[in-house]
Amino acid sequence: MSFWRRRWGTLTLATLLLALAALHVGVGARARLTPPSVQLPSGAETRPTPLLRRFADSYALSRGKLLEVGLRGTPEQIGFAHARLLYPEMVQNEGILLGRFREQVSNPVLRNVLLDLAELRYAHVDRGMSPARLREIAAGARGFEPDPYRAVFPTYQRFVYLNALYDIALSFEHSPLIGCTTFTLGGDALVGGGGILARAFDFEVDEVFDDHKAVFFVQESGQIPFASVAWPGLIGVVSGMNAEGVAVVVHGARGGQPRAQGEPVVHALRRVLSTAHTTEEALNALAAQPALVSHIVILTDRTGHAAAVERVPGEPNFVRFLAPKAATTNHFEGPRAGDLKNLRVRAQTSTLPRRTRGDELLSRLPDRLTAPEAVTDAVALLRDRKGTGERALALGDRSAINALIATHGVVMDTGRRMLWVSESPHLLGRFVGFDLNRVFDPSYAPEQAPPLLGIPEDPLLTSGDYERYRATKK
Repeated sequence: MSFWRRRWGTLTLATLLLALAALHVGVGARARLTPPSVQLPSGAETRPTPLLRRFADSYALSRGKLLEVGLRGTPEQIGFAHARLLYPEMVQNEGILLGRFREQVSNPVLRNVLLDLAELRYAHVDRGMSPARLREIAAGARGFEPDPYRAVFPTYQRFVYLNALYDIALSFEHSPLIGCTTFTLGGDALVGGGGILARAFDFEVDEVFDDHKAVFFVQESGQIPFASVAWPGLIGVVSGMNAEGVAVVVHGARGGQPRAQGEPVVHALRRVLSTAHTTEEALNALAAQPALVSHIVILTDRTGHAAAVERVPGEPNFVRFLAPKAATTNHFEGPRAGDLKNLRVRAQTSTLPRRTRGDELLSRLPDRLTAPEAVTDAVALLRDRKGTGERALALGDRSAINALIATHGVVMDTGRRMLWVSESPHLLGRFVGFDLNRVFDPSYAPEQAPPLLGIPEDPLLTSGDYERYRATKK
């Protein structure tokens, strides 16, 4: 009897494995994404100096702990140059992400099942992407050769998913993206006008998003040039400013139901920067396409006219115009304030302590600041590690604005078109300044790029306390 029971168990397992294999093949065939036809640029990448790579009119320049990347031309030219110039970093980053996935899901059968489910759910995610972005992704996929990860998904299909990764990650109930803080200063708060937008982008994947940061300067044909702080491989925007002084960032939030189709938020923010001259134009651009997942967009312009936009799939955007000094975290305050998902964010995450502390810090600033003073103060705001009322918190406490998990910090001076970007680790390294007026000038040559101005490192880094914290954490 035991023999037949074992035999039956073996046959059942074999049948199940065959069924899963058949399902895997069927899902792959059904969900396969077909790239658009693209005209690829000719030529090859060169290395004029050890720190500089070039492809046609585009380049990548090592700047200490950052990569300065200039991309110019049509969507196809930008996509192909991006992949050729940053191929080593893109291979490394994807390898780290896939390695994390294998660590979290060690069973290969379960991994395939999860990938199949994701493939089914997002089988038509490309339908929410514009033709220009799809052509750029297709050209990038053609430039990413050889592809060591083709067995996971075909290159183009995988690149499409990676462009929706922020939305996909945010759709999970315990997403690590519910942790960002942004400060805006403008109007009467700044002498001479202008705006300041300072944000901490919290996402705990140090090796990719913190250690391998890239500062992109994109000049797409027929569009407004813009700068974006991200990582090699991302063609969209999570933190950026354009040549007209419009600055925009995204925060994770939760409400309503995620969709499987819609415009990825990183593409929405890129579209805003590529077309908007003012906050009002940016708001209109955001309203033009539906969202995939709930989130908050904070934006301002060269006059300091700032707004927070609460976006929920299937619903009109809710716009909150911000005071001259404002802090924004991760909870909705508009029509979705009573949503059970938003209430859980308020109750279970650090959004309220960070907002309270942010408001407290802003109230202590002088009534009016010059732009250089405001930039220095904004860096100090992002680096703050105390609780309300100056209460001491342990290093890494999630209720701190600086919980030592940020993968980048940026301060954008919209009046002067200056972008300040944090070097790793987190918000502790220098904040180095990029002048958009200089970089977007037709005469700019990366070969003669001047040294970057810097705001000094956080004393926590130079004292050795951070290394001791890291050792304890490990």
